[in-house]
Amino acid sequence: MEGIVGLLVPFILVGGVMWFFMIRPQKKRQEEQQKMLDSLQPGDAIQTIGGLHGIVDEVDRVNGRVVLDCEGIYLTFERRAVATITKKVGEVPTVPEEELGTNEPDITDEN
Repeated sequence: MEGIVGLLVPFILVGGVMWFFMIRPQKKRQEEQQKMLDSLQPGDAIQTIGGLHGIVDEVDRVNGRVVLDCEGIYLTFERRAVATITKKVGEVPTVPEEELGTNEPDITDEN
């Protein structure tokens, strides 16, 4: 009996380590993705998994679809095809300080 227990302990440990390093992070990513999809609303700027950028025009939660306005062309996608929200409605775009620079003109001595 002790021999069987001695063999089972390493298998249980390996299974626990696999769950901790593989399955748990995947579930966390799925939950974050679902939370992002649930927060979709008209006016959000998004990117699809295919790389298409557009503005959400309509969200159909019942059928799991989203209509994108891509420069006047309206396209219907599955909601799960949304990869990221690039800008939420009402979000003010932030510019890093390095890009702001100073308001003083650049004076160079050309003499």
